[in-house]
Amino acid sequence: MQTNRYLTIAMVAVAIVSGCSSIPHNAALDEAHDSYNNARTNPEVTNLAALELKEADDTLNKADSALSEGENEETVDHLAYIANRQVAIAREIAKRKTAETAVTNAAAKRDQVRLEARTAEADAANRQAAISQQTVDRQSAELAVAGANTLRDQTLIAQQQLQLKELNAQITERGLVITLSDVLFRTNKARLESSGKRKVEKLADFLKQYPQYKVLVEGYTDSRGSSDLNQELSDRRAYAVRTALVDSGVNDARIGSRGYGDEYPVADNDTAANRRLNRRVEIILSDENGNIVPR
Repeated sequence: MQTNRYLTIAMVAVAIVSGCSSIPHNAALDEAHDSYNNARTNPEVTNLAALELKEADDTLNKADSALSEGENEETVDHLAYIANRQVAIAREIAKRKTAETAVTNAAAKRDQVRLEARTAEADAANRQAAISQQTVDRQSAELAVAGANTLRDQTLIAQQQLQLKELNAQITERGLVITLSDVLFRTNKARLESSGKRKVEKLADFLKQYPQYKVLVEGYTDSRGSSDLNQELSDRRAYAVRTALVDSGVNDARIGSRGYGDEYPVADNDTAANRRLNRRVEIILSDENGNIVPR
């Protein structure tokens, strides 16, 4: 009986060790967790940059979920990088606010010194020294603010690049282009399939997050069928995508649409595979000033 009990304990121990060895591991994510945990033990960061630290925590949770769900290492690394940047922002903001507090305290102290100086008929040299110190304090605070803003900009750019990658946006001579293939529509119809709707919803989320962008939706067909029918189908498919974006909450003033029929093929129309490439909807993103390069 005693021997059986020991065997049972040993088997449980082996199972625990085996289970631990199967836990997913990512070095960049471990480093991001360490950075976050170190920042969380700093009272200045937790008190003065709680919101930024919460953003880092949310991103780490996304990274943990991506890792546990088996997403590719590049996605986990990218989320870990964003979390690291958010922790760095939290530290810089805490440093900036500490500097601003020091400036405020210094100002109060200077007021007292000036009062005492006037009472004691202090000379102009003392007043000049106080002015010089005020300049140093202000410049220190400004530098801290500039550092925090730079890190925040870098993080926003990284987040935007990740979203564009998920949309499969391609860089072309007209700018960033997102292509919806023919399989996202019903055959010879302008009705979006559910997979097409999901992709349009992702694009809508991006556009709502970055209101400076506009889009032009362009429809294309292969060369089969008459020019009039091809033109009509391409117009309707482009307009269907525009309607889906508006239904998802994007201001219709930011969206243009038109069809080109069987013009501008991306491949010869001699095979079924090539014709499938030509049956498409392209979504062209503007630059940050809302400008789109025309055909």
